[in-house]
Amino acid sequence: MLTHLDSQGRANMVDVTDKAVTSREAVAEALVRMLPATLQMIVSGGHPKGDVFAVARIAGIQAAKKTSDLIPLCHPLMLTSI
Repeated sequence: MLTHLDSQGRANMVDVTDKAVTSREAVAEALVRMLPATLQMIVSGGHPKGDVFAVARIAGIQAAKKTSDLIPLCHPLMLTSI
């Protein structure tokens, strides 16, 4: 039985009131396809839209902070670092 389904199969939040604080770590990975010339611009810092890696880092931080808003039935967790 899934913990987020009640005995009638309806979705519900799990009560985590008494759950002990635990350490968690998440790792994300992506595959990005692009033209070799585009990759060269990004690596050399010459992309006309600016620092692509900085934008990607900011997007990753925002995604981590919004996880509980984006994943159904996910409890918000206090993040200590990203």
